[in-house]
Order: sequence, then structure tokens, then C-alpha cells
Amino acid sequence: MNSAQTTDIRFDCTGCGKCCTGHHVPLTLNEARQWTVSGGQVIVLIEAFLANGLGLPAEQREHALRRSWPVPCGSTEAHVAITFAAFNPERCRNLDANDLCTIYESRPLVCRIYPMEINPHIPLRPEAKDCPSEAWQSGPPLIHGQQLVDRRLAELIERSRQADRDDIRGKVAICQALGIDTSALKGNGFTAYLPDTQALAQALQQVGTEGPIAPWTLHVIDPALCEQLQASGAQVYSEAAGHYAFIGF
Repeated sequence: MNSAQTTDIRFDCTGCGKCCTGHHVPLTLNEARQWTVSGGQVIVLIEAFLANGLGLPAEQREHALRRSWPVPCGSTEAHVAITFAAFNPERCRNLDANDLCTIYESRPLVCRIYPMEINPHIPLRPEAKDCPSEAWQSGPPLIHGQQLVDRRLAELIERSRQADRDDIRGKVAICQALGIDTSALKGNGFTAYLPDTQALAQALQQVGTEGPIAPWTLHVIDPALCEQLQASGAQVYSEAAGHYAFIGF
């Protein structure tokens, strides 16, 4: 038997606080409401792929379709995946002087899942995490071979994936209310918006999921990719407007 398939990945949090520093934490819509009510800022990250599959690896199609929503884009459709995340460019606002979480019992779902990945197409790679090496040298096993063995974590991961599916139509409506209507192409980058906290909090409380969806645009810099998208009927920009940033890969 291949030894790589039977190696355990163990984890024991050292409390270093590195995972709570410089990372934007994905939030469910309910968590985003709580975050803004408490004065926290939320960043909106968006990626999309075309209805014909452009921008989407075939093996990721099922997962991507479940967490995206179709929107008009030129003469075609784009499926947008929208992440509302706690804006943490530095230390999380909920860390105390000893790097302990002050909202530990009500912390976001993604924080509870760490260090596991939500996307089933992204394997857990300890070297990609900020945790010190000693965090991976003891503690209960997370993964045996390629199998997640912690049932509690498996349940939390499924809750997070289900929230992505349940929330996506509402996220589209909230973006529309805030004038957010441009996405990057999946695999090529993200568009990043930092909406006014009060306006977002109001939209989170008031916006429903009814009504028509306004047209969206794709932001792509590469000229050849722009031509390919336009040939498929998509509306494309190659220069960012002033109200968002393009984060390319």
C-alpha cells in the first residue's frame, strides 16, 4: 500500500493567532449581519464563469454550480459566486492582547472549521497554512490517507457548503442594491468591493430575493481572453472602475 495514502495529518492549535491575522474570513449571510451590527467591515469578493463553462474546470462544475447564481451578461449568462468576508487586513478585531478570540463561542463557521478547506477540490496542505510546524506534530488525526476522520468537522464543512448554496441568491440581490455588478472570471482573479458598512448593514436587513436581476459585466485584462469572452456574448471590461479592485492571479 502506498505510504502517502496512509499518512495521518494531525493538528493541535498552538494559539499563535496567525490564522486570525491578515486573512479575510468568509461569512454566511447571518454572520455578515452580525459582523456589521457589531461594527465590523465586510469585503465582497466575486468570481464567475460563463454558462458554456468558460472559466470553469470540468471537475469543479458541480460544486461551482451549487454555490453560484446565473445573471445576465451581455447576450449570455454568467454564473457568479459571491463571498462576503470579514475584512481583516491586519489582526482580527476580536483578538485580545493574548491573541485569544473574544467571540469564541459565537465565532464564524469558517473559523470553527479551520484548518480544513471548504472547497472539496482544494486538499489540506499544512505547508500552505500559517500555523507553526509544531501544530502538525500532535493532536487528534484530521485526515487518514485522503479521508477526513473528524465527524464534527465534516458536519461543519457541509453546513458551510450548504450556506453557500442557500445564501447565493440573496447575495446577488444585496450586490444589486449596492451597485455591485462586475465580476472577475473564475481562475483568472476576483473583483473586490469594500462597501460602506452602514449601507451594507441596511441591505443585509432589508433586501430579499424577489425581482429581476440586472446585467453584470466581467472584468478581464488578458486581450485574448477578452476576445474569447466577447465571442461568447459576454460583456467585458479590461479596466477597473473606481469602486472596486481587480485581484488577478
